[in-house]
Amino acid sequence: MEENIQIGERFPLTIKRLDINGAGIGYYRHKITFIPDAFPGEVVVAEVTAVHPRYLEAKVHRLRKRSPERIKPVDPNYGVVGGIELAALAYPAQLRFKQDVIEQALAKFRPTGWQDYDVRPTIAAPKQLHYRNKAQFPVRIVDGHVRAGLFAPNSHTLIPLHDFATQRPLTMSIMNSLCKMIEELAIPVYNEQKHSGIIKTLVVRESVATQQAQLTIITNSKKLPHAAQLLTRIATELPAVISVNQNINTSHGSLIWGNETKLLAGDKYLMERINGHEFALSPQAFLQLNPEATAKLYQIAIDALDLAAGETLVDAYCGVGTLGLSMAHLAKSVRGMDTIPAAIADAQYNAQHNGITNAHYEVGKAEDLMPQWLAGGFRPDAVIVDPPRVGLESGFIKALLRTKPKKFVYISCNPSTLARDLQALSSVYRVEFIQSVDMFPQTARCEAVVRFSRK
Repeated sequence: MEENIQIGERFPLTIKRLDINGAGIGYYRHKITFIPDAFPGEVVVAEVTAVHPRYLEAKVHRLRKRSPERIKPVDPNYGVVGGIELAALAYPAQLRFKQDVIEQALAKFRPTGWQDYDVRPTIAAPKQLHYRNKAQFPVRIVDGHVRAGLFAPNSHTLIPLHDFATQRPLTMSIMNSLCKMIEELAIPVYNEQKHSGIIKTLVVRESVATQQAQLTIITNSKKLPHAAQLLTRIATELPAVISVNQNINTSHGSLIWGNETKLLAGDKYLMERINGHEFALSPQAFLQLNPEATAKLYQIAIDALDLAAGETLVDAYCGVGTLGLSMAHLAKSVRGMDTIPAAIADAQYNAQHNGITNAHYEVGKAEDLMPQWLAGGFRPDAVIVDPPRVGLESGFIKALLRTKPKKFVYISCNPSTLARDLQALSSVYRVEFIQSVDMFPQTARCEAVVRFSRK
């Protein structure tokens, strides 16, 4: 009979490794125990915070044996907000963890031949701090003042952030100035309990190439009181902000963006440069959050795909076209698809802006459009995919395995869904290598490029 384990119970625990979210893993009475801020090799006194049928959650009550790789956290908000869960782990250990996470996922899903995969050491990010080009911060009244920041984990308690270890300085300085303006102009700020007030979230994206920024104010209604005064102050006091937008989200839920976005002032697009190409970004366009590391990631993917002149390419989950357009000069033609109409509009604009005439983009799901294109007689020589965290849809995988393009590269941002997808893909393809790239230092997130060859 299993002994009852109670919340608050304490026991010594040796940490074996980190899980996919960067929490320490240990075992207590044969039960896996997850414990944040505990690193491999450490011995802690753990205190149980939640009991589940198959696992426990705990926190560090006391550190008995410290890892030599534990450092002073790079941000004072470590342990208070998310997004910096590895901020007390030395950087070389972070890189090893990101390789290990891929190996853990392979061992769990066991795709054909997984023991023989060439899983390469993680490539370091060019910058380990202040690299993120975008902040999406909720805004609330805290202690009588307008504050922007992040919610404490599993809560809606806002932790104000004036500076943050992973955000670029220009982004944070714009965010701080905006809070001051909103407060001085007495623009109502959203109150979650009452579903009242106007300004819910501020989104600041900056371009590393131009040192300019795009601002989107997400509001609870179409009206934005004192908009004219706010826009005048932004134009005068924040000259780096070249584009101001309003997104309307009247819903009560956790979705950040609403369906309607309108330009209030300035340019429609923010421009960014990656590997010699210039890309226009509308407010909701997806772009990797670490521009310097993105250039590295894309180059690895381009080299792995090894396109030859005259070959046709499908760029699935294409976003604003960054990957496909970077390779268009090597290909006969590029076809891309994405579910977000604004992203496809951006991709079409980016093709035109870069003088690229052999790229074609459509709005739709990869799993719908790929079979349609195949039914129409189109046969791609090469396919590159960069799906969201949920991985590839089964309909898309079926279409891919039916057409069997000889060149195939998968960029993954989630080792678990990658390893799951490899189960199906390994029936036709052999994994040549998996190369992880650290796009998000101080976090547990990991990007990887997988090169395949047809069996």
